Amino acid sequence: MDDPQNTRDDAEQALVDPVERVSGELGSPNTELENTGDSDNHEFQTQIGMAQAVTSINPLRAFTLIELLVVIAIIAILAGLLLPALARAKASSKGISCMSNNQQLSLAWRFYADDHDGKLVASGRWNVAPEWVGGNWLDKRAPSNPNNWDWEFYLAGKNNPKGGNRLFPYAGNSREIFQCPSDQSFGLINKTKKVRRIRSRSMNSWVCGPAFTQGGWRVYIKDSDFVAPGPSSTWVLLDEREDTINDGYFAVRMEGYPDRPFMISIQDYPASYHNNAAGFSFADGHAVIHKWRDARTTPPISDYLTQGTPMSNNPDVIWMQEHSTRKITLRSSLRSR
Repeated sequence: MDDPQNTRDDAEQALVDPVERVSGELGSPNTELENTGDSDNHEFQTQIGMAQAVTSINPLRAFTLIELLVVIAIIAILAGLLLPALARAKASSKGISCMSNNQQLSLAWRFYADDHDGKLVASGRWNVAPEWVGGNWLDKRAPSNPNNWDWEFYLAGKNNPKGGNRLFPYAGNSREIFQCPSDQSFGLINKTKKVRRIRSRSMNSWVCGPAFTQGGWRVYIKDSDFVAPGPSSTWVLLDEREDTINDGYFAVRMEGYPDRPFMISIQDYPASYHNNAAGFSFADGHAVIHKWRDARTTPPISDYLTQGTPMSNNPDVIWMQEHSTRKITLRSSLRSR
C-alpha cells in the first residue's frame, strides 16, 4: 500500500511542474529570442535597439539662428567671388562675337574695293569717294531721330537718295555686323518702342577720308596705298563710344606723334565695352580686341563727351596714332608720281 504522505507529495508536485514548465518556456524576451532562433523577432528587436541608441547619441534638433547666419554668410561670400567671374566671362563672350562682326565688316570693306578697282570707300564726307555710312548721323541725345533706328533707310538704302550704307550689300545684308553686342545705346520708334541703334562702328579718318591733321600725313585712297605702316598694322574699323559716335568718321589727331607725346590730344573716343577694351579690324582682314591702359581713355558714359581733349603721354592715343597713318616722306612722294 502506498504511503499516504508520498501520494500527497506526488500530487502536489504534479500541480507545480506544469507551472514551472510554462514559466520556463516564457522566460524573458531576450532569453526567448536567444533560444527560439526566431529571426524576425530578433531583427525587430535589433532595429529598436539601434534606434534607441541613435536617439540617445544624436537626438533630432533644429538649426540655431547663429548656424543659419553662418551658412548665409558663406553663400554670400561664394556669390561675391563667382558673380564677377561670371560677368567677365559673359563680357569676354560678347567680345569674341564683336570681333567676329568687326572682321566680317572689314571683309565687306575689302569686297567693295575689289569691285571698284582697288578704290576705297570714304570714311568721311568729301568729293574723292562716297561716304561709307551714306549720310547716317547718330544722335544719342535724340533717340527718336530716325538716324538711330531706321535701318531700312540708312543701312539698306530703301527710298534713300544717297543709297544707304555702301558696305551693306557686301555684308550679306546683315544688320548685326554693324553693331557691337555690348553697345547698350538705343533708338525710339514712334517715341515708344526701344530698339538697338543701327551702328556701333566708325572708320579710321585716314582711310580715304579728309585729313584731320595738317602736316603731310598719308590718306589711303586705294588698297595699294597701305605701304606704311602696312595693311596688318593699319586699322580700318573700330567700336566707337555711344556718346561720341555720330557719322562714320573716327578722327585721330596726329599732333605730337611720334616724338612729342606731351602734345597729343584725343578727338573721338573708342569704346570700352569688353572689359575695358575695344574691337578693331585691320586692312589685311584680321581683327583684335585691344585693352586700354589709361583711365583718361575711358571716362564715364554721358549724354555728350567733350572732344579735342589734351591727353599728354596717353599710351592709348599713341597706340591709335601708331596704327592709323604715317608721315609722307620725300622719297614716297616721288615714288607716287
